[in-house]
Amino acid sequence: MTTAAKSRSALPRLDDDSVLIFDLDNTLYPAACNLFSQVSDLIGQYVRDALKLEADEAYRVQKDYFHRYGTTLHGLMTEHEVDPADYLAKVHDIDLSVVAPAPDLALALDDLPGRKLIFTNASRGHAERVMDRLGIADHFETIFDIVDAQYIPKPKQEPYDLLLARDGIDPTRAVYFEDMAKNLLPAKDMGMTTVWVHTDLEWAQAGRDDPRIDHETDDLVGFLRGLNTGS
Repeated sequence: MTTAAKSRSALPRLDDDSVLIFDLDNTLYPAACNLFSQVSDLIGQYVRDALKLEADEAYRVQKDYFHRYGTTLHGLMTEHEVDPADYLAKVHDIDLSVVAPAPDLALALDDLPGRKLIFTNASRGHAERVMDRLGIADHFETIFDIVDAQYIPKPKQEPYDLLLARDGIDPTRAVYFEDMAKNLLPAKDMGMTTVWVHTDLEWAQAGRDDPRIDHETDDLVGFLRGLNTGS
């Protein structure tokens, strides 16, 4: 696959008023490193411990809540009133050594004008640790995490509204990068340019053929360099 393998619109021309919004996990680092599998395993352990379930039943509940509520956390909060701070601390206690530093990504971000933000269903602490590991923390103005979203996950509309209101973002000047295709759709409806950072993960595919996805790439750095040159 080549950079911007799917393109339904021209690449936007960036300037100092542009806003680049990035999902975190499996977007800013390659999904192939399997970092998020550690989180998934810890979520499973949390469900087992919190609900006192056997492993098979806990896995079923974990995936059921993910599909019905957008995150397992939202399902646990809704149906079992778990403490979200306790959950987020435990499921993000992971080994980041599988993530390689990304100097090429840092250079590509540095070359681009405009504001740069993180928009994640994970916690701020997790985002900060991943960004530090990648070597890109200094390139981002702010993080909008699941706590900022009042624990309402993407792709529900509320976190997108809260992000734009909090940070004063004009959606027509924003480009949004995300590995879960369905999470791009509300952003497009609000006027953003959308970029699906393609992975082969099954749960990231929903919505991939929706016409609201403007661009698709499996090479984020190459795509960002294309934005810089206007190619």
